[in-house]
Amino acid sequence: MTVDSSSPESSSLGRLERALSSLRGLSVGDALGSQFFVPANYPLLKRRELPSGSWQWTDDTEMACSVVAVLAAHHRIDQDALALSFAEHHDFDRGYGPAVNRLLRLVREGGDWRELASALFKGQGSWGNGAAMRIAPLGAWYADDPEQATHQAEISAYPTHQHREAVVGAMAVAAAAALAAAPGGPPSAEALLDGVIALVPKSAVGAGLRRARDMLDYGDAGTVAAVLGCGRRTSAHDTVPFALWSAARALGDYETAFWTTSQVGGDVDTTCAIVGGVLAAGKAGTPPTEWAERTEALPGWVAAGG
Repeated sequence: MTVDSSSPESSSLGRLERALSSLRGLSVGDALGSQFFVPANYPLLKRRELPSGSWQWTDDTEMACSVVAVLAAHHRIDQDALALSFAEHHDFDRGYGPAVNRLLRLVREGGDWRELASALFKGQGSWGNGAAMRIAPLGAWYADDPEQATHQAEISAYPTHQHREAVVGAMAVAAAAALAAAPGGPPSAEALLDGVIALVPKSAVGAGLRRARDMLDYGDAGTVAAVLGCGRRTSAHDTVPFALWSAARALGDYETAFWTTSQVGGDVDTTCAIVGGVLAAGKAGTPPTEWAERTEALPGWVAAGG
């Protein structure tokens, strides 16, 4: 793809603004979604009512902050810098899985992320949804080049997730965010999923995306989630296809996308983080102002590249 390097879409400032917008959308989806793990809030979810108080985000947002910070500092994914940022900003209480908690602690103590990540799960690497949940802002950064978005997303996965499905999951979400943020406004639902499918390799995630494309005319999200999964197994192929189905059907309407995604249950903070990050990558998909104001603020080190 030939890109005008002087255009707002390809300037460093334009890229960072898009990535930060996506990150804010991701953080709102993550923080509000996580509120519905609290049993007292279950009735609110059914009625589509907001929980009281402020909302704290989880590891989904914390890791996404590192992705944006590395892009701001290096203008690409530097794996060593990303692994170090993950480790340095790792807050155990944000809800990380046990394997990643241990990996980041060992990296912080001087361990080699390459050896640690490749050794997970008897040498297969993690196929969890952690690489996908954090990557939408990278897709927004590369809105002018979806192919580069998928390439950089692939690179970004390896410091923590080296199983093929986890890597492809990250590639798919980045591709979706890049396409949603493309100049000219978001594409149709069909065009978004077709574009993502064309950019990812053959895999279980890819097969799920093709099923998602075939189910775009289904109105019942619960039925779709029963077929595609909604993160209950916290694997990439159990998470990404449904999240992108939900995002594709409501591009430009953050509120509708959130409630559609959250009401099926599953790994709600992660599915809603993915959807929120994809929608907010495009100018028409920002979260409601009240929701953003009630979400925990992003740390100052992100835009500074720290």
